Amino acid sequence: MKTALTIAGSDSSGGAGIQADIKTMLANHVYAMSAITALTAQNTTGVTDIMEVTPEFLGEQLDCIFTDIFPDAVKIGMVSGSGLIRMIAKKLKEYGAKHIVVDPVMASTSGSKLISDDAVQTLKEELFPLAEVLTPNIPEAEILAEMNIRTEEDMIEASGKISETYHCAVLCKGGHNLNDSNDVLYQDHSYKWFYGKRIDNPNTHGTGCTLSSAIASNLAKGYDLDTSVSRAKNYISGALSAMLDLGAGSGPMDHGYGILDLEL
Repeated sequence: MKTALTIAGSDSSGGAGIQADIKTMLANHVYAMSAITALTAQNTTGVTDIMEVTPEFLGEQLDCIFTDIFPDAVKIGMVSGSGLIRMIAKKLKEYGAKHIVVDPVMASTSGSKLISDDAVQTLKEELFPLAEVLTPNIPEAEILAEMNIRTEEDMIEASGKISETYHCAVLCKGGHNLNDSNDVLYQDHSYKWFYGKRIDNPNTHGTGCTLSSAIASNLAKGYDLDTSVSRAKNYISGALSAMLDLGAGSGPMDHGYGILDLEL
């Protein structure tokens, strides 16, 4: 069985972060492992507190993973501090990690800030150059490209700027009232659109975590990046179409929608 590692924060409500990543990897038929960067106290309405692990403890988690069950792909999500980011970069280089997917998480779906300003700069310097693909949403892409994104042409321009700066592929995710979940993948000085159907579901907690984890899962299985993105988008469309409705805010998706009911 192929393996994938998620390096991210824990979501106590189970809809995003480590919990969403592991559910997604399981549903995409890879063995999931995790290195936790932070504990969060959160639910569908927001984040009330964050408690980071130390860089040293994060390093120990990564040592244990890479020296025993080497991951075929790595997804990196919420990393809120510069010391943690530097530790991740150090270990990824030390062990020669491959198929690295970086989701530059800067805020939760509910709008809660999840990363310090100095950590954004460290992300740019330490982690982005190691990535095979970055998966920013439009607000994140605006920050990284230092431009406003109002049209699909802006999405292409921003993706190109980010890709050329960090020498990796960039999947700029649509939505955010710009289009019907159409994403653009920019790599090797060219771009390709991945079109998604509009799903009238307000429960989108953890969509970014889920998409990046699904991409990493498919890269782990040996698919190329274009195919991995396409398969990941199909998966997330199914999870949203299941219309799970939990919580008082923006609720989670049904990550296990494709798992058949078993009679116990």
